[in-house]
Amino acid sequence: MAKETKTDPKELTVEQKLKALFQLQTMLSEIDKIKTLRGELPLEVQDLEDEIAGLTTRIEKIKSEVDELKAAIAGKKVEIEVAKSTVEKYKSQQDNVRNNREYDFLTKEIEFQNLEIELCEKRIREFTNEEKIKSEEASHSIVALEERQKDLDLKKSELNEIVSETKQEEEKLRDKAKELETKIEPRLLQSFKRIRKNSRNGLGLVYVQRDACGGCFNKIPPQRQLDIRSRKKIIVCEYCGRIMIDPELAGIQVEVKVEEKKSRR
Repeated sequence: MAKETKTDPKELTVEQKLKALFQLQTMLSEIDKIKTLRGELPLEVQDLEDEIAGLTTRIEKIKSEVDELKAAIAGKKVEIEVAKSTVEKYKSQQDNVRNNREYDFLTKEIEFQNLEIELCEKRIREFTNEEKIKSEEASHSIVALEERQKDLDLKKSELNEIVSETKQEEEKLRDKAKELETKIEPRLLQSFKRIRKNSRNGLGLVYVQRDACGGCFNKIPPQRQLDIRSRKKIIVCEYCGRIMIDPELAGIQVEVKVEEKKSRR
């Protein structure tokens, strides 16, 4: 056991490397199966969290706009009170004017203040209407947020239940996979992971079945099959790029091929 841990990955034979890769792929495939059990739940949870974050930001923005409108309404009401006070002051001054010129000036000022009052009242109506629309929009968004939060809680509960059931098994598989990775040459491991990532079924290493690649099912020339069986070098499929392994090394019953040859005769 101690010798195996000290062995340099570069010192391993091609057969040992292929065995280690096949074992690693088996572990990773089991982890993929566990992820499949979770289905679309992680993505659904993420989507709901993003939607909730968006709704929360939207509600905060609307509330801020409503507060600004309320402040604007309050400001216009103050302006109306100031204008009314000014009108009363000018009216009282009209009783003590010394000539028509002063009277006309005060009259124009009163008219101007009355126009200011009308303009402020108009703005108040506009702001009040806008505030109502914004408040309704906020209410609808809050209802939507509460619904999405309920959905998220439900989805999270389902996901946590599945994760709790498979967590221990997944952790064991990940630990075994990490241990196997230390036994594989870094360049070969990196290449295997890249192939696996680009593969639709997540297989970076496949065995020969019925004289064809087990990944893309293209025919393999007899000489190349012989090279794969000899286990002297790493062979990749020239069509799909997957690493090839001898079926016997992968634990596939060779007797199946023998029976097929007999039936052909």
